[in-house]
Amino acid sequence: MKPDRRPHTVWRTLLLVAGMFLIGSAVYYNHGSLSPEMLWGSLSRVETPSPFADRSEYKDLMELQAAFIRNAKTIKPHVVSINNVKERTLKSSWYDVHAPAFPWYYRLKEWIVDTVGRKRYVVDSVGSGINLDSEGHILTNNHVIQNSDKIMVKFSDGHEYFAEILGSDPKSDLAVLKISTFRRMPVPSFGDSQKVNVGAWVMAVGNPFGLEGTVTVGVVSGKSRNDVGITTYEDFIQTDASINPGNSGGPLIDLQGRIIGINTAVAELGSGVGFAIPIEMALAISRELIQRGSVERGWLGVGIQSLTPELAHSFNLPPGIRGVLVNSVESKTPAEEGGILRGDIIVLYDGGIVTDSRGFQMMVAKTKVGKEILIRILREGQEKDLRVIIGRMYF
Repeated sequence: MKPDRRPHTVWRTLLLVAGMFLIGSAVYYNHGSLSPEMLWGSLSRVETPSPFADRSEYKDLMELQAAFIRNAKTIKPHVVSINNVKERTLKSSWYDVHAPAFPWYYRLKEWIVDTVGRKRYVVDSVGSGINLDSEGHILTNNHVIQNSDKIMVKFSDGHEYFAEILGSDPKSDLAVLKISTFRRMPVPSFGDSQKVNVGAWVMAVGNPFGLEGTVTVGVVSGKSRNDVGITTYEDFIQTDASINPGNSGGPLIDLQGRIIGINTAVAELGSGVGFAIPIEMALAISRELIQRGSVERGWLGVGIQSLTPELAHSFNLPPGIRGVLVNSVESKTPAEEGGILRGDIIVLYDGGIVTDSRGFQMMVAKTKVGKEILIRILREGQEKDLRVIIGRMYF
């Protein structure tokens, strides 16, 4: 005969019930009520500490992660999704009379279909933008809005507004939109791109492929990139933070959450190379677009090329000379009136050293129209200072 084990089973059951009672009493004492969810939460709340928690490297990494999370939450209300709204009129079921004797019928039909016909709207996400101020001005890229029918701006909180284009500047690929609202828009914090060093952490925020509020992280890979071939006037921040279609017009922010650039393009030659317009340049152009709808740029009226070592050798110049070679001078221009000749080498402009043709174009373009500028040239190996009054670019 097998021994009877039921007494042991009874004791086990009693012990289990007693243990559950003690746990439940503790939860009830702490929370005032008892529920299965609270009971399970109390049991699962125990966290295993990281074995590296006491190491400084681990703490630094956690602080960096906290900065990324904080910045993503802070910048989100300032980033908008820019959408192209296309209007489509549904096909009418109006009975068509094929009779040339009723021209009034076709005019009436066209008026009714256009006025009261059923409409369908197709909304396509085309890019991103940022709040400029509390008055509803939105900054984005020109290529984002240049082929739009109607522009609708959507905020992270779900609010949507139709926007008008106040002004655009294809030469810098920037544009400013305006929405009408009684709300006071949140204003982001703007940083100083000149103080950002190569290797510094940055975050790109936007709506790639229509995915709103996407955040990517990388570093500043380079600065003052001005021979990329994206726009006429270039002074890009290069970054390896992913910039995809739809990111254009969104902000590039530093580790303090301040906007230092406007994401603009990704290099076609490969992934991992993106470019952003420095925020100083973007804000200066946006102010002009808001005030007059266009950008006023300085103009000299010369054709130039960078001074290569081969050109410098052909002009018998000492090694290390930098500047631009004037290869043409247009008639009736500030350059001609100021005495600049074909073959001159411009080495100094308004106190700034001239390094290459792209940089010189930017220097002239940023100059206030009507300002008298001192230009230092090399002519036949001799330095010469000229004073030129900068004109206005009309094209």
